[in-house]
Amino acid sequence: MKNFAGLMAALLAAASTINAADYVVVIQSETAKQREWMAVASALVARHDANIVTWQDSVHEVRKQLAASHPKYTCFVTPREQATRQYVASIHQLTRQLDSDPYTDTRWGILTGFDAANALAIAKHSEPLVVRRVVSGTELALEMCEEGLWYDELVKNKMVRRDKGGPVRELKGPADTTSALIDSLNLYKPDLFVTSGHATERNWQIGFTYRNGYFRSRGGQLFGEDTLRKTYAVESPNAKVYLPIGNCLMGHIDGPDAMALAWMNDAGVKQMIGYTVPTWFGYGGWGVLDYFVEQPGRYTLTDAFFANQHALIHSIETKSGNQRGLEFDRDVVAFYGDPAWSARMAPAKCAYQQTLTKEGDTWTLRIRPNRGNDSFKPVNTNGAQRGWRPVVQWLPFRVRDIEVTRGKDHAPVITDDFVLVPNPREYDFSQPFEIVFQARSVSESASASPGAEE
Repeated sequence: MKNFAGLMAALLAAASTINAADYVVVIQSETAKQREWMAVASALVARHDANIVTWQDSVHEVRKQLAASHPKYTCFVTPREQATRQYVASIHQLTRQLDSDPYTDTRWGILTGFDAANALAIAKHSEPLVVRRVVSGTELALEMCEEGLWYDELVKNKMVRRDKGGPVRELKGPADTTSALIDSLNLYKPDLFVTSGHATERNWQIGFTYRNGYFRSRGGQLFGEDTLRKTYAVESPNAKVYLPIGNCLMGHIDGPDAMALAWMNDAGVKQMIGYTVPTWFGYGGWGVLDYFVEQPGRYTLTDAFFANQHALIHSIETKSGNQRGLEFDRDVVAFYGDPAWSARMAPAKCAYQQTLTKEGDTWTLRIRPNRGNDSFKPVNTNGAQRGWRPVVQWLPFRVRDIEVTRGKDHAPVITDDFVLVPNPREYDFSQPFEIVFQARSVSESASASPGAEE
């Protein structure tokens, strides 16, 4: 990078003049002085026509600048040493404080890696991912996936598989699935990998109720170790997303041997979530499956994660769930990666259809059941706090002066960039319904968001 000082000065000059932007990069000022980490930030700036802002002592210092810009996406470029659980919680809290509503105001991600080279590779990866092949270490709704397989963490020898275009079949798998799971990564090359069960920052215990092997990490490398202590190297560079939806501590980066770093550095993971604490309640992790896997093609992984966060906060605000559990989960699940990178499931027919249309300042969200009385019930109940999620519809641009004119009986929540409709479990599941509202664009130069309409 030639003339590094000049380039850095030019990029950082935007921090004092920032106005509207769809994408903002946030980086600590001392980190920005490091050539290799500024290369990560500048790659994002170039890809997304982004602005950049800095902080010195606390990430909360950028609140006013983010509030002024109110970006659709915010990426926090972060060396691994800064990516603590306290930092993750601070970003959750900061990004709910950009306006007066209690919801997350910008779809954010923490872009980190084992080192700056790893983070730069993630920042530069631009090709969208369509998730066609799925592998899981826990039960998954394979009927909503194009193809895939899962091994049961609760029942020894149980394996379930779906070949492309075929039925979901139960098969007999090995008692120790370590080698099989390593092969699934190295040879089957999934686009999505899912895990649950006991874990720490250094390992994943594959079996939950029976003896099985482990995945372990060391120095940015990932490997399997079976019950006979034989090890298997992970060699799976294809781009993928990773959802450790029920694992304790998989998202906690506490040093160079952390599992999250190994997944990103050694297993091709471009986006992932992860608990930074021991799991207990489960809403913040397991619910991502309800939006991402079980509504295939509707949401990117970023949008699915934040739809679930909105659902969680709505339950807190309306006191419609276990308040202690919801508050426990609110700030402890990290989202790693470039939030504007697109990874979404291959499209398939969802349990219900949602269609957003606009005529002048009148917006109509029409929701049509596809499964009769089962349309809004859980698709799969494996895990904790599953199903019964509200309908979440992203708006193509930010709006203001909102007034609901039809559908108030469904108690919709309409903010500047999304519509949330509580799960209609008390209504006739077999009938379509509409939410109609008036709203004007915040800016005349709004750009469309993927997935705004089906």
